[in-house]
Amino acid sequence: MDDVKKLLAEFADRSVDGIPPADVDADVARGRRALRRIRARRRVTGVLCIAAATTAVLALGQLKWWGGDQSQVAGGAGEAAPASVTGSATKPVATPSVQDSDGEIELYSGPAVSLVTNREAWNSITCSLTPQGWTPQQPVGTDHVLLAPPTMRTGDLGENDGLELRAEPQALSLTATRVTSAGGKVFHLGQTGGRETGQVLLGERWLLVQLPAGNLDWNDDLLRRFMASCSVN
Repeated sequence: MDDVKKLLAEFADRSVDGIPPADVDADVARGRRALRRIRARRRVTGVLCIAAATTAVLALGQLKWWGGDQSQVAGGAGEAAPASVTGSATKPVATPSVQDSDGEIELYSGPAVSLVTNREAWNSITCSLTPQGWTPQQPVGTDHVLLAPPTMRTGDLGENDGLELRAEPQALSLTATRVTSAGGKVFHLGQTGGRETGQVLLGERWLLVQLPAGNLDWNDDLLRRFMASCSVN
């Protein structure tokens, strides 16, 4: 530091006349302040560069984390992972509904069957509802109706492929019987000949309804609603 002062003093002595003598201590202090400012700026710049780089890495990592397959995302404690877009494989539950479609009023929908207003006469068996898209085999018998599902033609129906309605003087003997009552009628549901069957006493005769063999489109409530809309003349 003494050498610096000496050099500054000699330089001041050789200055042009008229210029005031140099203040060495003040110059040294200014130099120190300048060095400190330079060092401080370097430290701040370094910190800012590191922070910017860290932020960029975190942002890219977060985008990769959330942008991938959602099934791989796990929440922390008390957090739930985002739900998969595919959803869960839950069986549909039958719910009553009302809608107007081509003049037909849909009154009830099951897993794959909709009951709509029936505009056809079925001889001695009359039903105000019919499964949508099911076609009666012609000619319709006096006490017998056979309906083909939408996926089949009536001429291609096998022995157990259709929805069969019969008017009988006696009830059938059912297995796995479930008995319920509604609207003053008692409905017997069960199985006969390996087919799901429902029967209800209407006046002096029984209405028997047998579902197609191995059916997956009907349930008990849907079958009861269908039978409740029928009458036997």
